[in-house]
Amino acid sequence: MRFRPCIDLHHGRVKQIVGSTLRDGAAPVTNFEAAHPPAHYAAIYRRDGLTGGHVILLGAGNEAAAEAALAAYPGGLQIGGGITPDTAPGWLRRGADKVIVTSYIFENGTLSLDRLEKLAAAVDRDRLVLDLSCKSDGAAGYRVAINRWQTLTDLRVNRETFERLAGYCAEFLIHAVDVEGMRQGIDEPLVRLLAAECAAPVTYAGGVRNLADLDRVEALGAGRVDVTIGSALDIFGGTLPYAEVVAWDKLRR
Repeated sequence: MRFRPCIDLHHGRVKQIVGSTLRDGAAPVTNFEAAHPPAHYAAIYRRDGLTGGHVILLGAGNEAAAEAALAAYPGGLQIGGGITPDTAPGWLRRGADKVIVTSYIFENGTLSLDRLEKLAAAVDRDRLVLDLSCKSDGAAGYRVAINRWQTLTDLRVNRETFERLAGYCAEFLIHAVDVEGMRQGIDEPLVRLLAAECAAPVTYAGGVRNLADLDRVEALGAGRVDVTIGSALDIFGGTLPYAEVVAWDKLRR
């Protein structure tokens, strides 16, 4: 299990936003807005030897900021947010380790095999991450949410889905939409599901508050589920010391 860092960009600034509040015509709930540019955080992650982290573009107007982050840590960060077969190769040339794709592979709330094949033709499997961020559907489990998590698709997060898509990508990224940005604890059933039903590398994000939550992800995820932390970290306005998380991570390398 590894800690994977993040840089979320909104209007060109590093922010921590409650992702489910991103929508047209309304200001999102913002937990933190950084005084430092994105390259500052990328340089910190590079210094600390953290790998597999990601830069997420939350809407338009973030391209220059994302390029600066990638330049500060070439080959050390993934990038996601509006990625398509047309834009993916350019981001890889600009220093992204992998591209993260979600909404593009869906049409009218349904997984599109045609779009998936177009993506596979543009991006090698080992350079692609599929984002299957999801919401709880009650006793039925979880369904993938797209379009800034406002559209609930008919694709369920389960063993069948992971096996179906694993041939197209190197790994999966899963935000627990119901708890993401809340700093109120992790989605334990989802972490258990990922450990039991996803054989490929997978990263969980959402709700981590403290080191005890990290230990809980490690236990429930059987040591196979990586984790991302955003709003809870002190470098993003939270109370969880980033230095302690890095030390926790180093013990597991």
